[in-house]
Amino acid sequence: MKDIQNRSDIELLVNTFYDKVKIDVLIGPIFNGVIKNWTPHLNKMYNFWETLLLEVHSYSGAPFPPHAKMPLEKIHFDRWIELFKNTIDQLFTGEKANEAKWRAGKMSELFQYKIEYFKKANHQPLL
Repeated sequence: MKDIQNRSDIELLVNTFYDKVKIDVLIGPIFNGVIKNWTPHLNKMYNFWETLLLEVHSYSGAPFPPHAKMPLEKIHFDRWIELFKNTIDQLFTGEKANEAKWRAGKMSELFQYKIEYFKKANHQPLL
């Protein structure tokens, strides 16, 4: 196996991961309920991960707001990160692969924290 090196690798990672997400009994219904047209979402994810991992600045935006009002709990994030890490381990090995898993874990922690904050404070995030 090789490391994540280019846009094609990012696309393989994202496509393989979301193929798993779409059919997952726990998080599939959430994603499929929100995303009606997968092509724009996948393109956004290619750009997001390309920017993070390859330092090709193709993504601009704020990743948290679309998730802010979704019915997400810790169990959903745990499943998301499990599928993501398993997908990386299935396809890649190396420094960038490890960085992708680390970044996904940090993003999961941050999103969970923010969602809990807004729930407890009874506030809506600025979207």
